[in-house]
Amino acid sequence: MSRHVVAVLALSLLPALAAVAETLNPDQLLQRIRSERAAEVSAMQEREQAFLAKRSEQAQLLAAARSALNTQKAESERLKAEFDRQEAELAEQEKLLAQRVGHLGELFGVVRQSAGDVAGQWQDSLLNAQYPERLKRLKALAESRSLPSAEDLDGYWMLLLEDLAASGRIERLQLPVVNADGSRQEQQVLRVGAFAVYGDDAFLRYDADAGQLVAPPRQPSGLGQVKDYLSSTDALATLPIDPSRGSLLAQLQQQPTLWDRLQQGGLVGWVIVVLGAFGLLLAVWRMVYLGRVGSGVKAQMHDLSAPRNDNPLGRVIGVLGAKPQLADLETLELKLDEAILQETPPLEKGQGLLKLLAAVAPLLGLLGTVTGMIVTFQAITQSGGGDSRLMADGISQALVTTVLGLVVAIPLLFLHSLLASRSKGLIQILEQQSAGLIALHLSGAPRRD
Repeated sequence: MSRHVVAVLALSLLPALAAVAETLNPDQLLQRIRSERAAEVSAMQEREQAFLAKRSEQAQLLAAARSALNTQKAESERLKAEFDRQEAELAEQEKLLAQRVGHLGELFGVVRQSAGDVAGQWQDSLLNAQYPERLKRLKALAESRSLPSAEDLDGYWMLLLEDLAASGRIERLQLPVVNADGSRQEQQVLRVGAFAVYGDDAFLRYDADAGQLVAPPRQPSGLGQVKDYLSSTDALATLPIDPSRGSLLAQLQQQPTLWDRLQQGGLVGWVIVVLGAFGLLLAVWRMVYLGRVGSGVKAQMHDLSAPRNDNPLGRVIGVLGAKPQLADLETLELKLDEAILQETPPLEKGQGLLKLLAAVAPLLGLLGTVTGMIVTFQAITQSGGGDSRLMADGISQALVTTVLGLVVAIPLLFLHSLLASRSKGLIQILEQQSAGLIALHLSGAPRRD
């Protein structure tokens, strides 16, 4: 082995010797090669001796490793056998447990099902505001995968008894309440069983999602009876309650107000409302005007001999002059007719516009109906007809505008008829009085009141 190594080293040194040979003579080169070879041989012999010295030590390490491997294999076999034995014992114990449990397993299923049903029934109960932990206990019992202990069954039974007792009590409590403006504060509330709860100045309802009492923005009537109950010392007193346990109060919040209805009508609805308000103001103004004119005419009829210019009848009578002549009877008739014609337009002013508004209002309602149906069909085209809430805006606009058109048109028609009747009555009085004056002049009789 040493000769082979020396030969390899010599071959590896050939390039270096070839480079050195250019500067040394052959004797010097031979001498250098021999010295370097001797040094390399000596070094290799030392390394060989060291390897041989450690050979026995390596053998000992190998023997120790093999012994440890055999020990671990034996331990693995032992553990595997122990695992198989314990697994078989566990299966036997589980079988024995199932046999001993017997009807307790069925009882456990009944308890879990009952706890889940009760938790679902109590989800929206306002008693949760006073007992916030009971739903967690019920859900933990319903979702448990182990047999309930005696303490668990006793706790479940006590929960049922507590709910039964609390449902029959009227209590005043200090609980957190979320007001209509979103602020949260502790306040004293009155709880009537599981049916109703009242705050300082509002009916309260239990919000199951937030887990707290809230004061709805829309309040029903009857809060005064609650204050009377709190201040009453009688043995019996009345209280308004919600038999649906909050459902009616929640539906009241979803019921749209008049303002909501007007907003559902859209632009066409607002146009109808504006026209209706304008027509109403016009009718009121003309009604007041005709009332004042009618009062002046009635006052003038009591004294026809002294005509005044503050009423139509006085102005018509004033056409006769102080001393009318019988020869001018034809001219007098023409003057009276002309005076009546001049007084007619002010009395009938605004009636044509009021009639026009009464006719336009239902037409605008029909326009709103058409536009609302267009919006509905667009919603159906874009998202299909599976969700009716997407079509609610168009349907609401169609119905609300139709209602607004009719609500505006019907009163305006009655007001127009009333105004026309009053103005026609005043004009008829003017015609009757003028005809009477002409008859008096024809007969030459003196004028009578």
